[in-house]
Amino acid sequence: MHLRRSWLPVFLLASLAASAADAPVKGFPPALPAADLVLRDASIATLDPLQPHAQALAVEGGKIAALGSDTEIARYIGPHTRVMDLHGAFVAPGFMEGHGHLLDTGESLMELDLGKAPNWDTIVAMVKAAVAKARPGEWIVGQGWQQSKWNKVPQPNVDGLPLPASLDAVSPANPVLLSHTSGHAIYANAMALKLAGIGRDTPDPAGGSIVRDAQGNAIGALRDTAGDAVFAAYNRYLATLPPQELAAHKEQALKLAMQNEVSKGITGFVDMGVDFKTAGWLKQQAGKGFPLRLYANIAGEPVASLDANLAGYRTLGYADDHFTLRGIGEVLSDGALGTHSAWFLKPYTDAPGISGKNVVAMDDIRQIARIAARDGFQLSVHAIGDRANREVLDVFQQTYAQDPAAHALRWRIEHAQHLDPADIPRFAQLGVIASMQSIHACSDAPYVIPRLGEQRAEQGAYVWHSLIQSGAMVLDGSDTPVEDTNPIAGFYCAVTRDDGRGQRFFPAQVKTRMEALRSYTWNNAYAVFEDRHLGSLSPGKLADMVVISGNLLTLPEDQILRTRVLYTIVGGKLVYQRKGAEAWRSGQLFKAMPEFDHVN
Repeated sequence: MHLRRSWLPVFLLASLAASAADAPVKGFPPALPAADLVLRDASIATLDPLQPHAQALAVEGGKIAALGSDTEIARYIGPHTRVMDLHGAFVAPGFMEGHGHLLDTGESLMELDLGKAPNWDTIVAMVKAAVAKARPGEWIVGQGWQQSKWNKVPQPNVDGLPLPASLDAVSPANPVLLSHTSGHAIYANAMALKLAGIGRDTPDPAGGSIVRDAQGNAIGALRDTAGDAVFAAYNRYLATLPPQELAAHKEQALKLAMQNEVSKGITGFVDMGVDFKTAGWLKQQAGKGFPLRLYANIAGEPVASLDANLAGYRTLGYADDHFTLRGIGEVLSDGALGTHSAWFLKPYTDAPGISGKNVVAMDDIRQIARIAARDGFQLSVHAIGDRANREVLDVFQQTYAQDPAAHALRWRIEHAQHLDPADIPRFAQLGVIASMQSIHACSDAPYVIPRLGEQRAEQGAYVWHSLIQSGAMVLDGSDTPVEDTNPIAGFYCAVTRDDGRGQRFFPAQVKTRMEALRSYTWNNAYAVFEDRHLGSLSPGKLADMVVISGNLLTLPEDQILRTRVLYTIVGGKLVYQRKGAEAWRSGQLFKAMPEFDHVN
């Protein structure tokens, strides 16, 4: 039997088919839930390889619901949806501060800002002004000085550090504690030294050194652990203050720090690190509400205390994923380049009798590594000099051999600034994360070659490109308050290595634009075990993002530092809006970035 051909004309069949297709079908297309937030008319870099770019996105329930064109995402707009027209602004996953010190950042905003002082004389004048407003016996505290950046060398001096007469003269009745920008040295006046019990006959402690004049007297400069006695004296003073005053001061420091971070586009912050007591306090504060996500690490606890108590502090995703603690760090294997205390295989070029210092004994670091492996904790060890990096890599390798499960804990070396060429491939081979700070290369560039010589600097200083090419995971951050937390300045340094003086510091080691963006976003998320939830703008991921006035991936280099954060969004909530952001239009530029100016 054969089917009969329809007698209807072909054009009529086509017309009927079209009519059927146009007719509404119940339930199709499916209704979409109205979004809480829609961003449109944007240039979105998602960092999701399945959909690298988009014009608009929708957020629902704190997560990314969809990405697409303005037309596609318009279907998610309901009567209560907040719609933000961005007029061509650049949107990226939220920046994560890969290595910082949150409470120290807040404290720095409440203390003397010595980073802006061009020389020692200015610092003395700042202390004098503070003393005039202080009570007798009240401590004068500041931070951020870096003698290598002063516009004149103090006279007389020891290793470029001033003798104490001028400081002591303006502060006879007030102890003074001034921290080096690296955090690896302080300068204290005579009263602070007396309260700390430091005198001519005080020996250097393990892991530290007291800088002395030709007669053997302590001048006030104390490197690494030598400053601990002064901090102890300061803490004794704080203990005499009313508890409510201390509590209010601490809360204000936290508030200022978080406001500072979100204003720079930071949506997640890795803190290196806090003691057990502070960790408990931060968790309580997180329960009251944080504007960003905090990833805390335990630091400063004795080995015995870690052994007994560490496991009980493990916290994952507390307060709606705003507080996590699963790491130890940063453990200090050495000091800093600027203080001649970074630990090197060979002596410093400009100080032939010095090779730096091992701060926390390597045997202690081995014990800490075993505890971290046993309790399933990430371990982050500070290493700046090439010997420090080698010693830490050796400890990690030995621990992995004894406990293979530790491989999965994503252990990190913080800074990894100066490497022997033989150790560069070991990061990728061992799966060790290189937690680096691009801004340090631009900031330190003027004195790296004098400290180390041309060959060592070229082969091993801030070798991001070599590490990335070898397959290593490289992060970015600022080490705030050592440097300003601004990721745009860090991004600029990563892609230019411009030292701010018209020179490019070994430019063969620059990152590509995308490598730099990934270092501040997806890589940092991976490093805190959040790559499945953060680090890219993908459907189902948490809606953490930053809106910037210019496209960091395409702007000419000389315009990068003229971009600004317009909005910061965490979990779909607007936690920062720049004044005038709503009136901004594509193509508008800002003035040169003052944050970068003072860094250099």
